[in-house]
Amino acid sequence: MAKSGRGNSTRVGGRDLSQKVKTARGRKISSTRWLQRQLNDPYVREAKKRGLRSRAAFKLMEMDDRFHFLKPGSRVIDLGAAPGGWTQVAVERVKAPDRGRVVALDINAMEPIPGAQILICDFLATDAPEQLKNALNGPADVVLSDMAEPATGHTATDHLRIMGLCEAALEFAAEVLAPGGVFLAKVLKGGTEHALLTRMKRDFKSVKHVKPPASRADSAETYVIAQGFRA
Repeated sequence: MAKSGRGNSTRVGGRDLSQKVKTARGRKISSTRWLQRQLNDPYVREAKKRGLRSRAAFKLMEMDDRFHFLKPGSRVIDLGAAPGGWTQVAVERVKAPDRGRVVALDINAMEPIPGAQILICDFLATDAPEQLKNALNGPADVVLSDMAEPATGHTATDHLRIMGLCEAALEFAAEVLAPGGVFLAKVLKGGTEHALLTRMKRDFKSVKHVKPPASRADSAETYVIAQGFRA
């Protein structure tokens, strides 16, 4: 494993001896394959070593190492936060709660994270935006969205569902971001739809798609980052 010089950032690599699942009795083939992949995933092992709640934490580290948007003192909203890997990274990098502030939201329960305020709520509920605004108590510098619906296996349907969440997150970001703010959201391969991308380019100075190294190569997920919000 090699570390970069910024904060708790990391690039996980190197050669590792693979492990095998000892028994697959009574287990579906897909479950066995998932366990095999988890056992041999260096990001999973490194996350456990560091006390991070998910390997997804490294995705946010890698994107922040590249674009530098989680600055000490920043105010961050983390949508679709469970189990909390992104929230942990945001807290550390913005120095919350002493300097920065982090508010995390998910429909699923999350264990407390020191330095963050956690809301258990459906983001699409009518009162969710107001809860987030009240918790942040001021404009946001960064809105993160790692929200995703459970996969159906139908590519077109899954794309539409995740793009709907991205669009809802963007609408919210436009209400809470301070001038110069950043919006980062998960999308699926194929990128953002034309109308949504057009709006981002209108409202932000820079819009790019990025697939961090920690995102599995066989995954259809990618991210869109919009910087320099034109309030």
